[in-house]
Amino acid sequence: MRPGSGKGAAALRSSARDNVSRGFTLVEDVVYVGLGLLLSGAALVLLVSLGINFWRGLGGGGTLAGGVVVVLDQILLILMIVELLYTVQLSFREHVLVPEPFVLVALIASVRRILVLAPELPKVVEKGDVQFQNAMIELGVLTVMTLSLVFCLVLLRKRHPEAVAERV
Repeated sequence: MRPGSGKGAAALRSSARDNVSRGFTLVEDVVYVGLGLLLSGAALVLLVSLGINFWRGLGGGGTLAGGVVVVLDQILLILMIVELLYTVQLSFREHVLVPEPFVLVALIASVRRILVLAPELPKVVEKGDVQFQNAMIELGVLTVMTLSLVFCLVLLRKRHPEAVAERV
């Protein structure tokens, strides 16, 4: 028998692997906590900013009719950040990466872009045929992407209903 090839050496290798694994898990946890703090801060700052702008718009005697697209855009951005925060929380707690929250973030992003692009179409028509054609192509691609993402969400939920962790 060669030196270092017995049960003691195997136990040392296993112990070293466990220590390295624990080290990587600790680094992963620190990164997740940092990302969670940054996402939380960003969401809170955006929420406060949105609230201030909303009340200024109402208090200034104006209406929000002209700024409703901007308000909706900011709300959807905050929702995207919250979903990313949920993904980070889930990854931190369970140490698994679940695809559903990412698909949901992509869905919110595509709907957000559609809601921003659609009210701009009258302005795009005035700019000429090429810009209008590009906007219509973008709107078509976004629509197909949105439908595809909804289909993916439905498939994910049917295939792995237990993959979605409960929000605590």
